Amino acid sequence: MEHAPIRTGPVQAAAYLPQGVDALLVLGLVLWAAGLAFEAVGDHQLARFKSDPANRGRIMDQGLWSWTRHPNYFGDFLVWWGLYPTACPSRQTAALTLVPPLLMSVLLIWGSGKRLLEAHMMQRPGYAAYKARTSGFLPRPPRRRPPRPEPP
Repeated sequence: MEHAPIRTGPVQAAAYLPQGVDALLVLGLVLWAAGLAFEAVGDHQLARFKSDPANRGRIMDQGLWSWTRHPNYFGDFLVWWGLYPTACPSRQTAALTLVPPLLMSVLLIWGSGKRLLEAHMMQRPGYAAYKARTSGFLPRPPRRRPPRPEPP
């Protein structure tokens, strides 16, 4: 676990700082809980979709997956940014605890996460259309599907 100090930095910093309940702590907990819920719901929806043999070879584009192609990565992103405000009640820790969520954001959006998965998924039928109508990361309502051409 060579990444353990990076991954747990915000939590370690928060554990050693005396703090009461303040707006930053509440904001952090809300972001963290929303991220955890978003990731868990997205993972549950995908597992349920994959468990149905009728969906074999199809692209999951329902539920949270219709709002973002990567609800699990977005949820993880929120979890990391939720840890940040809980761990930076002082100027001394703010810069140090900013590194882990920034690093994880870069990895999730541009690094190993999303980029590698999408390169693999583009080979699947229907993924290009799904990609055209669904946000790549930040959730937003899906674009309307383009009208199907009328048969001749």
